[in-house]
Amino acid sequence: MTKRQNRMLLVAMLIGGGILVVVLLLQALGSNTNYFYSPTEVAEGKAPIGRSFRLGGLVTVGSFKREDLKATFDVTDYKNKFTIQYTGILPDLFKEGQGVITTGSLVGGTFIATEVLAKHDENYMSPEVADALKKGKSNK
Repeated sequence: MTKRQNRMLLVAMLIGGGILVVVLLLQALGSNTNYFYSPTEVAEGKAPIGRSFRLGGLVTVGSFKREDLKATFDVTDYKNKFTIQYTGILPDLFKEGQGVITTGSLVGGTFIATEVLAKHDENYMSPEVADALKKGKSNK
C-alpha cells in the first residue's frame, strides 16, 4: 500500500471509531435519563410504563400513612392526584402540604418510589413542581 492509502485507511478508522464512541455515549445517556412528569401527565398516559421517571407535586394533606418503613401518600398538582408507595426512611423535611419529587416507576396504577426528595426550605420549590402546580391551578 502507498503512503496515501495508509493515511486514508487511518483517517477512515479514526472516523469510524469516533462514530462508534458517539453512538455508545448517546445510548448510555439515553438509558440513564429520568424525565419529570406531573400527576396530570401520568394520568393522561404520557409517562413511560415499566421505566423509571420522576413524579412530583404537593403531598396531599391527610393522605400520609405509614406501616414500619412502608409509607403511602398522595401527590397532587391540584388537577389530579397519584398514590405513591415508598419503602425506606423519608427525608426529615417530608410532611403533608409540602412539595416532593419522587423517582420510581408505575406498577398497576400505583407509583412505586425508589427515592423521595423533599424541598429544602420553606421558600424553595423545584421548577418542575412549581410549573406543574401552576398548570394544575390554571386548568381548574
